[in-house]
Order: sequence, then C-alpha cells, then structure tokens
Amino acid sequence: MMLNKKSVDDLAVKGKKVLVRCDFNVPLQDGVITDENRIVAALPTIEKLIKEGAKVILCSHMGKPKGEPKPELSLAPVAKRLSEKLAKEVVFAKDDNVVGENAKKAVAQMQDGDVVLLENTRYRKEETKNEENFSKELASLAEIFVNDAFGSSHRAHCSTVGVTKFVKESAVGYLMEKEINFLGNAVNNPERPFVAILGGSKVSDKINVINNLLEKVDTLIIGGGMAYTFAVAKGGKVGKSLLEEDKVEYAKQMMEKAEQKGVKFLIPVDTVITQEFKNDTPFKTVSTMEIPDDWEGLDIGEESRKMFAEAIQNAKTVVWNGPMGVFEFPNFAKGTQAVAEAMAQIDATTIIGGGDSAAAVNQLGYGDKMTHISTGGGASLEFLEGKELPGVVAVDDK
Repeated sequence: MMLNKKSVDDLAVKGKKVLVRCDFNVPLQDGVITDENRIVAALPTIEKLIKEGAKVILCSHMGKPKGEPKPELSLAPVAKRLSEKLAKEVVFAKDDNVVGENAKKAVAQMQDGDVVLLENTRYRKEETKNEENFSKELASLAEIFVNDAFGSSHRAHCSTVGVTKFVKESAVGYLMEKEINFLGNAVNNPERPFVAILGGSKVSDKINVINNLLEKVDTLIIGGGMAYTFAVAKGGKVGKSLLEEDKVEYAKQMMEKAEQKGVKFLIPVDTVITQEFKNDTPFKTVSTMEIPDDWEGLDIGEESRKMFAEAIQNAKTVVWNGPMGVFEFPNFAKGTQAVAEAMAQIDATTIIGGGDSAAAVNQLGYGDKMTHISTGGGASLEFLEGKELPGVVAVDDK
C-alpha cells in the first residue's frame, strides 16, 4: 500500500546521528514497567543502527502530560530497561524541555554505536500541535530521522511529522514496515475467505471501518457493546445494554450494504446478561433480541461463540479489533476467549489490531499463535478505514 517509503535498509548510517521515533508509551505502576511489548518491538531497528555504527538518539512520548513535565511520566525507567535489553548503556538525557543542555551534551559526546534516549516529547506543548520550533530543535540533533512508532503514526506531531522537514533524510523502521505490510496486505490483497471481527463498546469509533471493510471482506462479525445498536436496528430490545440511538439508522444501512455486496454479516444471537456491572453477580443467557428492561449484556452467549468460531474456521485471513465482551471480568471473557481460540487453531494469516484485543490475546496466552499483533490500536483502526497515516506519508519515498 505505502511500501514505496525508504526503510532503514536503504540508509548509510555509519558515523551519522540518527533520531529514531519509537513508541515507548508503556504502562507504568509505581515506576515499574508492567508490559514491555512495545520496548521489545522497537529493538530490531535500534540493534540494526547500533551494528552499523550510527549514533542512535531515541525519542518517544508517554501518556498525556499535556505539555508540562510530570515526573511520573518520565522515560527514565525505559532507559534503564532498554540498557538491560540491549546489554549496553542507554544514556538518559533528562531535560524537561526535551532538547536541553543534557541532550546536547550527551549527543556531542556520542561515539559510533552509542545510544541516547530523550525525555518524553509531550513534556513540550508544541509536540501535539506540530509547531515548527520544536520540530527544528529535535532535528538539530541529527542528520537522519527514522520513524518506527506505528502506534503514533496516525498523529501529526513534531516527533512524527514535523521533524521530517528539517533533516537530510528520513525512513521507516522495521516495526513500521512490518505493520504496513501486514495490515496493508491483509486489507488490500487478502487471501480469501477474508473475515473481519469488530468488537469494543462503540459503533461511532468504528463507523468508517465498518463501511470500508464491507468493500473488502467475505464475512463481517460484530460483537462487544457495539452489537446492541445492530440488534435494535433489527427490531430487538436490549434492556440497559450499551446503545447508540443516533447510530441505529446507520447500522441498518450497513446491514443493507452487506446484503447488496453479498457479505455475510453476523451479530450475536444470544447474550450473557446481568443486572450489575461487575464480575461476581448473577448472570444468565438470553436471546440478543429480547434482553429484559433492567438487564444489560456483558458478553456474547454460547450459541454466538459457536457461530463466530465456525465463521472463522474456514478463513484464510482474519483481522480482529475489539473484544466481544467485558473481558476484564473473567465471567464475561468467554466470548473474547472463544474468538482468540478459534483464530489460534486455524492455518491462516491472523492479525490483531492493537489496543484491547491485543491485551486480551496476550492475557489469554494466545499471543504466539497469531501471525501479527499490531502495536497501535488507533493507528491500525485508521489503517482499516483506508486512511493514509500522516507519520508514514511524511517519510521520504524511495
């Protein structure tokens, strides 16, 4: 789709300063990293640049400090973990203004193969507004820019887009390349049958995705909170389940579109319902079309699990974005688990579109059974919508 971009393999980096935008937006608890998937995913590009004798300057955002230094969102723990993973010191340039005295000094002292990590780019309010002054400061540290942060590539920020204007050369890293390859090929050139599974709470988040995928898939499966809006569009009653009344008409249109295109469109036939939103509360299974008034659906029922698993069984390409129920509650994780299990058992290209589905798959222990787990929830959604991602577009063409 967009593979005409320069990659790290197209660069001559020996002795050059290379600024790499990574996605180190990892979850922290009391200063300890609780999930290091994103750090691990960044290693191949970093290791390649070290090996070729580049001076490697890493940058990333973490959380939403909203343009001011928040010590609990410092990247210091990431520098420490990276040093362990790379088995060499990663110098942490601690500057609240990101490109400050420490950063300049650390970069000036670099030898070939050294690594420096800058502080959280969102400590600067200019970052999210893509303002030129901060882009220039970032670019002033390096000759070459590599974007390897797929999870942030749908945002036009200084460290993903602005900086490309002020460096001599730019390219995508290995992780970006892999994401574009997998998601791009899956959507634009899939081996068929091609099944897409969409879950999560809101239809509104996935409106354009549904519309775009109906042009491409053989089967579309809808689960999670968004299914209730479709149930109502079919004339069902969903009690106090999640419902977007203003999207019922749209849901009808999408089901009609599926019919016109000969796409199999599946929504849950039965639903696990409760009267309270918590794990240890009585639950029962009813028809999705007949949920009593003061009950709400928290997961897909057993019949739906079988039906969805069957639809997945013969697929050759499956893309999944969004859980089938409230998978954080073990009693209501069975639907999400059934989908993960069905995908783990087939001989096909299986792609998980980041965010909650990635967390669910890893939590349930199916991570290594999937062909590709995307590191970017929002970015992979925009990709599935058929949008161009600013962070990819900004990189030099081959």
